[in-house]
This record gives sequence, C-alpha cells and structure tokens, in this order.
Amino acid sequence: MAGLFDEQADLYLDARPNYPSEWYSMLAARTPHHHLAWDAGTGNGQAAIGVAEHYEHVIATDVSEAQLQHAIPHPRVKYLYTALTISNDELLASIGGEKSVDLVTVAQAVHWFDLPKFYSLVTRLLRKPGGVLSVWGYNDIAVSPTFDPVMKRFHDTTLPFWNPNIQYIFDGYRTLPFPFESVGLGSEGQPLALDIPKKLSFEGFLGMLRSWSAVVTAKNQGVDLLSEMVVKEFESAWGGSNLVRSVAYKAFMLAGKVKL
Repeated sequence: MAGLFDEQADLYLDARPNYPSEWYSMLAARTPHHHLAWDAGTGNGQAAIGVAEHYEHVIATDVSEAQLQHAIPHPRVKYLYTALTISNDELLASIGGEKSVDLVTVAQAVHWFDLPKFYSLVTRLLRKPGGVLSVWGYNDIAVSPTFDPVMKRFHDTTLPFWNPNIQYIFDGYRTLPFPFESVGLGSEGQPLALDIPKKLSFEGFLGMLRSWSAVVTAKNQGVDLLSEMVVKEFESAWGGSNLVRSVAYKAFMLAGKVKL
C-alpha cells in the first residue's frame, strides 16, 4: 500500500485521534520485558510515541516516506523507511533479530499488510515466552443523534472508492485472521471493543474526512465527495463551524502471543 497515504500525509497527523495512554499501559502489563518494541505501519508515529513511554527502544517502520517526514520525534523512537521490496530477513535484522522484540503494535494499518508474510515475521521476532502482538483500528465516529445519520449517508458515498482490504476495518476486525494465543485483549473473531474520546473541531472533522484514502481516490478520479453542499449539510448537523464537540471513535483491538 505504499503511496496510498502519501498524498494526504500532511492531513493525517491533525485529523487522527490520539490513542488513550491506558492502552499502552494494558499492553505493557502483558509483557514481562520492556526492552524493545516494533511499531509497524507507524505513519506519523502516533502509536510509537505512546509505546515509547513503556519500552526502552522502539523501532517504527513504514513503507511511506511521505508519512515518515511528518513523524513525531521521540528520543526512544527510531524511524525506518522499509521499501516493499525488503525481505523478511532484512527487516528482521534491521529491527533486532530473532526473539528480540517484547511488543509489536500495528495501529489502523494491519488490514493493508500481506498477513501471512507479516505474521511469519512477527512469529520470528517476538520474544518467547512473553512477546505480544497487538493490532487495533477504528471504523466509526459517534457525535450526536442528529449528526450520525448524516455521517452514515456520506460514508455510503465513499464505498466504491475504498481498497477492498478496508473490509476488515468495516467489520471491526471480526473477520481478520489472527492466529495468536489471546492475552485477554481480544482474540480472533472476538476483538475487544474500545472507545477513543476526542475533542474535535469542525475543521478537524473535515480534515479527517479529507485524509480518507477513498476521498483522495475519488478526487483523483474527478469525483468530489466533499462538495460544498455536503460540507454545508455536515456543518448544520454539527451545530456550526465554530463548535468543538466531544466525540468518540469506535475502536477495536486484538492482542496475542505466539502459540507454543
């Protein structure tokens, strides 16, 4: 999926929710060691810097150079560009080697991965026993009874423009293959439901929509999904462009360890 998020990389950082610090505490409590973590598909590093509050070293990788140019600096995070042509052996060596990683995280990205290849690499990288893989995402935003139906209608207009892999997100990761042993934070077929609270301005909300790959794809095909009329309808349902709302992103998580 290299290039899919390059064009909207500048929008991505401001538009996306910050994952609650409690999530990283929950994950850290499930790994006996806290030396090395890998954040795969890091984007601008939102998850990596959260992981770095609990782990001594974090390797954060992405296939998008444009995203990494917007990465958030942190003294314990090392950002690496990983071309799609890199082999698993090369990637393993660049991260830390066999059985070296205490925690692997993937935030809002694993659905784009070559899952068998990724899971094979994770199985080699994770410390045994004790290493944990956690993947999470979100697929909806709850604003108000007036606003949410407007959002649903808009979302329906985007459906033809998504990459097919987005179906895992639409399904809330319930259909995502996840061949790892549960550590009590969701398991294959039964993801853990979570909320991400956020104070969101109307401009921030529009920024989120503009960062959607489907909206960018549609625009590149000459279709403006966020027309002036659509934006006006959103603004009215939001309660005015100056209003900052408390919203909740509807999230889900799977976490597990290698089956021995």
